[in-house]
Amino acid sequence: MQYENVTEARFLRRPNRFLAEVELCGRTETVHVKNTGRCRELLQPGARVWLTKTDNPARKTQYDLIAVQKGERLVNMDSQIPNAAAEEWLRGGDLFPDLTLLRREVRYGDSRFDLFTEHGGKRAFLEVKGVTLEQEGVARFPDAPTERGVKHVQELARCLEDGYEAYLLFVIQMEHLRRFEPNWETHPAFGEALLRARDAGVQILAYDCIVRPDSIRLNVPVEIRLERNGV
Repeated sequence: MQYENVTEARFLRRPNRFLAEVELCGRTETVHVKNTGRCRELLQPGARVWLTKTDNPARKTQYDLIAVQKGERLVNMDSQIPNAAAEEWLRGGDLFPDLTLLRREVRYGDSRFDLFTEHGGKRAFLEVKGVTLEQEGVARFPDAPTERGVKHVQELARCLEDGYEAYLLFVIQMEHLRRFEPNWETHPAFGEALLRARDAGVQILAYDCIVRPDSIRLNVPVEIRLERNGV
């Protein structure tokens, strides 16, 4: 996935979930933050950030904040990009070499899953979760309680009863991770839902990404530890 019109800036502050103030070309610019999560460990005063410029002159903010430098890691924090990156990856045949159909935003029961595929005579629902929280090389999800996320995991397990395959793909929006874990401290109910889904047959995947200021693409699988404390 490629961005256009990318420019570097310096993060100053975040007055609310949707907006940030950055220093751009010597002036203070208010920009849109394409991630409503907390991201406190990412958006630190003085951090290098990257923006894309909109081509809509009617917008109140002319830039979107899409990436931030965290130590040696460049982290993409655009919450809209993991679905598009996952679709690009699937169309490349990386998960299903015999893919014959791919659709976005398909409803099942009370949920709308990110992706639906047909491959080798099988049908599968796939839910995508972007991950930006990293601590000492361990990626964790979620960074805040997500009842919606729990519901999606439960609905994925129900798909199996109707003969579908079910996948939950964690797109970790950075490189060089030791492993992926549920964020048990922040939302234990999500971790418990993951364990039940795995035991029911939901395929749980985690991939890191090659991130550049103007691009992101899925890279390699990351070790997954679902059990609390790795037990």
